[in-house]
Amino acid sequence: MSDDLFITGMEMPGEGVYDYHYTIGGIPVAQARMGAHYIPGKYGKKGFISFYDVPKCRKEKLHIGMILKKSVDGTLLDCPLQVDLIFHMKRPELHYGTGKNRLTIKDKYLFATHTKTPDIDNLRKLIMDALTKVVWRDDSLVVKGTTIKKFSERPRVEIFIKCLE
Repeated sequence: MSDDLFITGMEMPGEGVYDYHYTIGGIPVAQARMGAHYIPGKYGKKGFISFYDVPKCRKEKLHIGMILKKSVDGTLLDCPLQVDLIFHMKRPELHYGTGKNRLTIKDKYLFATHTKTPDIDNLRKLIMDALTKVVWRDDSLVVKGTTIKKFSERPRVEIFIKCLE
């Protein structure tokens, strides 16, 4: 994701005013399954299985954390939170016309919904993990939220946060 970030008080349709709004540019990345490997024991001790974050996901979480650390005041939120996310996914080339219409979206794809991978819960999980210890103390503080995945000309993630107390 690129380093474009915007912070404003924002109102989403049908909801109240949010306390924080972050926009992170770039193609959204989904949380992958954890990797695991066996570490054999030494001197007759039992071995164990070590779990680790997939490098692509770890890199993306650190990147998002670094971007947001520049813009938050350092105080972690410690109240019940509502977190709404909008994932703007890149449109496939087949949505566009050809020739002189190559920049025009075909009518039948104008209101298309994004029903392919990555799954919405894996997209949300990566963002929630990335914001833990950067914006809020723990992601267990999130008690309410919606997630939307849709096509866009400009891929990005919009994060809306509201303190409920």
